[in-house]
Amino acid sequence: MEDFKINLDRDLVFFDVETTGLNVIRDRIVQIALVKLRKNGQPPEEMSMLINPGIPISEESMAIHGITPKDLANKPTFGQVAQKIMDFIGNADLGGYNSNRFDVPMLMEEFARVGMELDISKRRLIDAQRIFYKMEPRTLKAAYRLYCQKELEDAHDALADVRATVEVFKGQIRAYEGKDLMDEDGKLIPAPIQNNIQAIHEFTNDLNFIDATQKLRVQMDGTVVFNFGKYVGESVKTVLTRERHYAGWILEKEFSSQVKQYIRLVMKEIG
Repeated sequence: MEDFKINLDRDLVFFDVETTGLNVIRDRIVQIALVKLRKNGQPPEEMSMLINPGIPISEESMAIHGITPKDLANKPTFGQVAQKIMDFIGNADLGGYNSNRFDVPMLMEEFARVGMELDISKRRLIDAQRIFYKMEPRTLKAAYRLYCQKELEDAHDALADVRATVEVFKGQIRAYEGKDLMDEDGKLIPAPIQNNIQAIHEFTNDLNFIDATQKLRVQMDGTVVFNFGKYVGESVKTVLTRERHYAGWILEKEFSSQVKQYIRLVMKEIG
């Protein structure tokens, strides 16, 4: 089958970054890969490189991308390759997957640190994830159509919605029970959906966070750390032992009840 041709009036660069963590301000790029689709119909150009970030890589990130400090020891810093990357991008539009929320702002921050500006005001941004989410909506109405093969009437009436949700949940168990899953990292998860509430709870909840607002994160060694503010990445228990007034500040501010519950629990343990 002949390769599909995208109509381009300007070069389009799709790119992806691997990083030390998920904070676009504090974290750094450890790998960048770019593919330039040419408006003139020439074959795509590719560029990929490892970058020494100059800061530690989080254990969570290493577990995802497998890039270690040893891999980066003799690699260039971003400042040493920034001009090469900028020249490759040129005046092209930019694309990626979840790139509007992560890859683009991360790259902009890296350029800014070395005194360069990645100006996006005149570039078009193409995020394939946004296409996916918009064309395959994750609404209750769409789920009801998919799993129950029926149209949801009276959508947004609370009782109708909750009845439909029960039907959707039953349909999901029927559809996926006993089926293995290959996750986004290529890891095989044997039959994650079972007719078992505990199993489904463990599969559907992000157990890396204590709270829904993701202010308190659980590290791989089980330590709970702050995921915000001046103590980001530091142990909650260690910080509150050292600065008890910080607990009072959290309890007085507009943090979720989950966060406050956990802070009270830690303060009780500290005594």
